[in-house]
Amino acid sequence: MDNENYKSKPRNVGRNRVNEKPKDLKLAVKKLIKYLKKLMPLIIIALVLAILSSVFSIIGPNKLSDLTDEIAKGIMTGIDFEAITSIAVFLLTIYLISALFNYIQGFIMATVANNFAKSLRTQISQKINKLPLRYFDTHSFGDILSRVTNDVDTIGMTLHQSLGTLVSAITLFIGSIIMMFYTNWILAITGIVSSLLGFVFMFIILAKSQKYFNARQVELGNLNGHIEEIYSNHNVVRVYNGMDEASEKFDDLNNKVFVCNKKSQFLSGLMQPIMNFIGNFSYVAVCIVGALLVMNDAISFGVIVAFMVYVRLFTNPLSQIAQGMTNLQTTAAASERVFEFLEEPEMEEETNITKHLDANNVQGNIVFDHIKFSYDGKKTIIKDFSCDVHKGEKIAIVGPTGAGKTTMVNLLMKFYNITDGDIRIDGVSTKELSRENVHDLFIMVLQDTWLFNGTIRDNIKYNKENVTDEQIMEACKTVGIDKFVKSLPGGLNYVLEDNDSISAGQKQLLTIARGMIKNAPFLILDEATSSVDTRTEELVQKAMDKLTEGRTSFIIAHRLSTIRNADLILVMNEGNIIEQGNHDELMKKNGFYAELYNSQFKK
Repeated sequence: MDNENYKSKPRNVGRNRVNEKPKDLKLAVKKLIKYLKKLMPLIIIALVLAILSSVFSIIGPNKLSDLTDEIAKGIMTGIDFEAITSIAVFLLTIYLISALFNYIQGFIMATVANNFAKSLRTQISQKINKLPLRYFDTHSFGDILSRVTNDVDTIGMTLHQSLGTLVSAITLFIGSIIMMFYTNWILAITGIVSSLLGFVFMFIILAKSQKYFNARQVELGNLNGHIEEIYSNHNVVRVYNGMDEASEKFDDLNNKVFVCNKKSQFLSGLMQPIMNFIGNFSYVAVCIVGALLVMNDAISFGVIVAFMVYVRLFTNPLSQIAQGMTNLQTTAAASERVFEFLEEPEMEEETNITKHLDANNVQGNIVFDHIKFSYDGKKTIIKDFSCDVHKGEKIAIVGPTGAGKTTMVNLLMKFYNITDGDIRIDGVSTKELSRENVHDLFIMVLQDTWLFNGTIRDNIKYNKENVTDEQIMEACKTVGIDKFVKSLPGGLNYVLEDNDSISAGQKQLLTIARGMIKNAPFLILDEATSSVDTRTEELVQKAMDKLTEGRTSFIIAHRLSTIRNADLILVMNEGNIIEQGNHDELMKKNGFYAELYNSQFKK
């Protein structure tokens, strides 16, 4: 695309994201809840089960205290096995119910997480088809891929593993405090005060680590973008000996991810040992104070046993809450990126469009009426383009890089909206036609040949139904690639893969055969022979000549020898048509075109 004049917004691939303002956690959670609206009933059920599971776990220590007291009393007066059995059965029952509720909530949350992740990917897939081409000009494909994979997976994992655990931990935390005060307020204060230090460290660490979790998600997207760019153009990198530069950039981006990971994981990793220390310290404090109370007959020995469990129930949730909050931070950064993508401005709706051109009934006339266009609304790229194209004509558009050649094609295809002026197909403005309708009218053969992993048959009849093998082979024969297809194992059933050693010319001929099958009234050839050798160019040129028969064709070419037989040659420079005519006429003028043409044949 001739976008040299279009200064796209920077992708921030090399920026250090650590010092940027942290993401808005509350806003991210609100958006997450909004997107989870349909699944909210299941989430509520799961969270209620998680709460009930924790409540049953909290009841246990109180009965454990009674069990300990019964055993201690029995040592002196004889053990009451009936009372002990009754308490033991009760404990077993509530712990089984707690485990069952916990399992069910985990199953529900796993289902919710998988469904939500699937829904997000579906929404992203649909969104991609609704975004204007401008978005992909300003964002790396690797970054978009990272949002689809890493960020969505992060959100799904949080829903699956962290949300239920976080609710359970909070319930255990609050419930254990209530039960501790209910059992003995002195020991309750002892356990809580000895654990306050854990709170202080937890909130300090959370405050410090937030920016690193945000930075990690962004830098991971930058790294993926670089990897996608380098590996998809690996041959170019090797040819230009750019391995060292690519490796240096990779190392730089990888190091940024490493630093963000190291700092975020180091800070979050401090929580567990700190909470373990606080928990052990609380055990010691409770034992010492509890022993003093037992000596003064203020409590029974069973209360100390119960408090040992309560302290565990009180301190363990702190680390789980801290870990859950850490995961929420990561999810906040991930969800911001996903929702940012889903909320990107889409192409204008075309619901009011009622006009439709049938590809089988189109005459083939196109009028460019004083076209003006700007990518950014500031610098005008196409300044005043006017041209009448008649049915069956072969129109060549030539000019230096950045002249606006491909931009004109993009406007014709409605990839971009015209700033001013109009394009009319058989008298109907493209503004009154849907994008899909316009696309149906055109065959496009581009410089970059696109073949997907699949059979030869599927590649040639792409998105075209009711196509027979005979029609496909006839198209192959027309473009001169039928012998090549027959020589492949399985013929049309041969599966093309990325590692196939198919030449650029063969790939181009396959795409031309695809155009034959589509059989639309208009044809666009954008630098279609620039990536093949001279001998192959002759074969491709013959195939393209057959493809242009009976069609109104637009040909963009740097090799001016390929468009000598064009009915009309439009010479563009800086967004304007500066010369027009056929080859002989333009050569006689001895102007810009003649200079451009002769420069390609100078020895």
